Amino acid sequence: MTRDARSPDPALVRAPVVAGRFYPGSAKALARDVAGYLAGADPELAGPALLCMVPHAGYVFSGGVAGRTLGAAELPDTLLLLGPNHTGLGARLAVWPGGAWEIPGATVPVAEALAKELLEAAPRLTADRAAHLGEHSLEVVLPFLFARNPAVRIVPVAVAEPDPAVLAEVGKAVAETLRRGGQPVGIVVSSDMSHYVSHEAAKRRDALALSRVLALDPRGLCEVVRREGITMCGVLPMALGLFTALELGAREAFLAAYATSGEVTGDMEQVVGYAGVLVR
Repeated sequence: MTRDARSPDPALVRAPVVAGRFYPGSAKALARDVAGYLAGADPELAGPALLCMVPHAGYVFSGGVAGRTLGAAELPDTLLLLGPNHTGLGARLAVWPGGAWEIPGATVPVAEALAKELLEAAPRLTADRAAHLGEHSLEVVLPFLFARNPAVRIVPVAVAEPDPAVLAEVGKAVAETLRRGGQPVGIVVSSDMSHYVSHEAAKRRDALALSRVLALDPRGLCEVVRREGITMCGVLPMALGLFTALELGAREAFLAAYATSGEVTGDMEQVVGYAGVLVR
C-alpha cells in the first residue's frame, strides 16, 4: 500500500531539538518573530534565487541576517537543504530520506521521490538520520522557509565530506538529477562564519571567504578557509552548494547581509560572524 504523503511514517518524523532555545517554542511567537525578520529584506535584491546561504545561530543573533536574505529570495516549492554536521554522527553526506520535519505549529514534508533519485544518482550520498537527529543547522532555517512558502518540501543533507573533489563529483550528479526532474529545485545552505574572534578579525577573515563565495569559486573557498584558519562551520555544504549551482548555470552572487554577534551583545572581542548570500 502506498503511504499517504500527508501521513508520514512516524519513525521518519524529525522533532525539533532547539525550539525554545534558538528560536521561540510557540507557533505564534515564532511566526511573529520570523515575519519581523523577513520584513527587513531589501526590495532591490528581491528576485528568483538558485541558492541562498543563511546562518543558523539563535535568532536574536542571526535572525536579522537570515530574514534579510530569505526575504529577498524567490524560491521554488522544493528545496535541497545543505548544512554542516556539528555532532560528528552519521555519514559524511547524510540524506534524510523521507517523512517530515516538525517545527512549532507546522510539519514540513520531505520530497521523498527526489531524495530517492539523489541517492541513486550519487552513490556517495547515504540515507542516514543519525547525522540529523541532534543537528540544529537546518532546523533553525526551516521556520523562515515555511513562512515564505507553507507548501515547501525539503531534502535535508548534512555535509561533512572534506574533499573538494568528492564535493564536485556529488554536485555534478545532484545537478544532473535536478535538471532531469523537470521541476525547479532551489538550494539553501546553512552556515555561520568566523567563531570566537574579535569583531574586526571576523570581518577581515569572513571577507576573504566571502570573496570566494561571491566569485562562485568553491575550490577557492575551501582553500582560503583552510589556509587562513577561518572557522566557517558550513564551508563544506557551501562548497557542495556552489558546485551544484555552477552546474545548474549560476552566474552571479550577492552579499545580502553581514553582521556579528558583537553587534547584539556589545562584546566585540569574542564574536561569531553571520552572512547572507544570494546566488542567481
